[in-house]
Amino acid sequence: MQWYDHAHRHSDIRYVSAAQRHAGEDRAVLQARHALYQHARARAPRRWERRTRNLNPITVVTLNPELDAVIRAATECLHCNRTAA
Repeated sequence: MQWYDHAHRHSDIRYVSAAQRHAGEDRAVLQARHALYQHARARAPRRWERRTRNLNPITVVTLNPELDAVIRAATECLHCNRTAA
């Protein structure tokens, strides 16, 4: 778990660690990375002819997005049963 949360850089959250995202450090990491990319692009523009990686922070993170609809339906169903009683 230590490696997965602290060392592994997750592609779905812009290659920051889960611990960085959870602690709110992802924005600073992504801003520093963006500055580094801009500096590298200025030094070697021919190497960076295309756009750089999207470094905008991810605003919403879900563990299992494919289950969101199932969870939402189950929650609504529970809410309906409570109001009917």
